[in-house]
Amino acid sequence: MSTELRSPWLREEPVLPPIFPNNPAPKGQTGRRLIVIALLAGLLGGVLGNVGADLINRTPGTSDTVTLATFTTDDRVLDQGSVAAIAQTVLPTVVSLEVTGSQSASGSGFVIDSSGYILTNNHVIAPAAGGGNVKVYFQDGSSYDGRIVGRNPGFDLAVIKVNATNLPTMPLGDSEKVVVGEPVIAIGSPLGLSGTVTSGIISAFDRPVTAGGSGDTAFINAIQTDAAINPGNSGGPLVDSNGFAIGVNSAIATLGGSTTGSIGLGFAIPINAARRIAQEIIQTGTSSTPILGVMVDLSYDGPGARLSEVTAGGPAATAGIEAGDLVLAINGRSISGSTELVVAIRANAPGETIELRIQKQNGQQRTVRATLARQVD
Repeated sequence: MSTELRSPWLREEPVLPPIFPNNPAPKGQTGRRLIVIALLAGLLGGVLGNVGADLINRTPGTSDTVTLATFTTDDRVLDQGSVAAIAQTVLPTVVSLEVTGSQSASGSGFVIDSSGYILTNNHVIAPAAGGGNVKVYFQDGSSYDGRIVGRNPGFDLAVIKVNATNLPTMPLGDSEKVVVGEPVIAIGSPLGLSGTVTSGIISAFDRPVTAGGSGDTAFINAIQTDAAINPGNSGGPLVDSNGFAIGVNSAIATLGGSTTGSIGLGFAIPINAARRIAQEIIQTGTSSTPILGVMVDLSYDGPGARLSEVTAGGPAATAGIEAGDLVLAINGRSISGSTELVVAIRANAPGETIELRIQKQNGQQRTVRATLARQVD
């Protein structure tokens, strides 16, 4: 059985209406309708039976008087760090997006600056990049037109802006400090259901994931979570137990075919990379991607990543790396293939120096250092 990665952005599965006897089941949902009706029939049978017995045994002209107790409590104080407390705090910073342009799309985003800047996925707003509309809906029911400030397809990130001030802002955490098993919550608008909160844990990190949409492919050094993520969650935050965003929900794994819902394998872009790119976009309208100056041999299936070309004068060439060399590790992280090489490089910022373990064509291995160059997107 194959596993596919999908970007959870389009509402591909309809929200099923309530099923009543005179409301036929949606196509393909006959089994579900029969189960619901069977349950209702069993319940109604018991209720009607009891009502009948009561009518038979009740003396005409009499009735029972029942007073149900009312229980009240003081205002609830939520435990700090609980899912409920975190959701109550950060929900006002999360928005739903409706996009029209080359096609229609929907997704999520969150406010990163009180002056109206919102972070989301590129694949959510890409249909409007060539001319279209982005509508932004807040949790309080207000809505604004969104303007695309800039986007980075390679990281699947974008920033939009609304004409509003003093907005509640999502605090950004440190994705370098996440640990496997840490509790997290995902917030967004799966299937158009805005303000949806799901919880889970960090199930892995440094997952090499390719995602994106609208013809763009993004390479993500992803945080993996089992918090339920579905179509429409894209661009929403992955939040830690402190209420800080540590990732931008971007992709889900599916089993292929028509199965598109959550199977407990969701992937988020680490917030450290997202913060850098968003800040560059806000300041300049563009952002940069770190590059090593190499081309990868996609036909080679590992171990390591084999280089087919090395750009003259680029970071790799300056470090003594040559075409045909194998990259076995970056900063101590083993490289299993070409995708992992790309995401391991993009986990850094332009100008940073990385350490590479290289195997030459004669089989000798050595460690070199290279300073990553900047490519403006």
